[in-house]
Amino acid sequence: MNERATSAMLYLDGVHVSFDGFKAINNLSLTIAPGELRAIIGPNGAGKTTMMDIITGKTRPDEGEVYFDGRIDLTRLDETEIAGLGIGRKFQKPTVFESQTVEDNLRLALNLDHRVRKTLFWRETREEHGKIENVLEIIRLGEARNQFAGSLSHGQKQWLEIGMLLAQDPKLLLVDEPVAGMTDVETHQTAELLKEINREKTVVVVEHDMTFVRELGVRVTCLHEGAVLAEGTIDQVSSNERVIEVYLGR
Repeated sequence: MNERATSAMLYLDGVHVSFDGFKAINNLSLTIAPGELRAIIGPNGAGKTTMMDIITGKTRPDEGEVYFDGRIDLTRLDETEIAGLGIGRKFQKPTVFESQTVEDNLRLALNLDHRVRKTLFWRETREEHGKIENVLEIIRLGEARNQFAGSLSHGQKQWLEIGMLLAQDPKLLLVDEPVAGMTDVETHQTAELLKEINREKTVVVVEHDMTFVRELGVRVTCLHEGAVLAEGTIDQVSSNERVIEVYLGR
């Protein structure tokens, strides 16, 4: 495993990816600091999903550097190895075990030894119980702990899936459009939830809802045609003429 010196939690430099001649990622350079909460915006086809695919090992870049936690070269690892390092990804559509309770969903997500013998004789430890209680409090589903996940609202399912990631104790969370389809109240609660998670975790959020991005109050990166178009506060990015032209003005 190659090592380099960088203080970043996530470091991408000169990254290129092409699919059948189409440049999905075109000289992308991006740095996320440890403990940062960053919002990624941009039009459809800007490269947001491909960027997360590269970080999680689903797509291997044609060229460029991708480093995690200061020194780990992600381009040399597969998806399972990268997940084991502490990178958790939440997709736009929530995928929970609907026939299991909220609490059991979190229990299933814990980093446990899932070999048959260990599973048959597993008993929850005090530490594991404490972790589940902590996650339930963070995702605001303590009162719904015994409900089947299938009975939750769309927003609650999103929170549960975020909780399932937290149960795995990741260093970095990649969250894709968490408030799509949510009510205004749920959207506000999700912003508060992610800010609370950010007290201990590095979080990257891809989102189209600009009201939600503004509520996060964090540094914003706008992608366009596979590269960084603009970066700064929400006011700086939203007043950028090129951002207005290719994204916000549509």
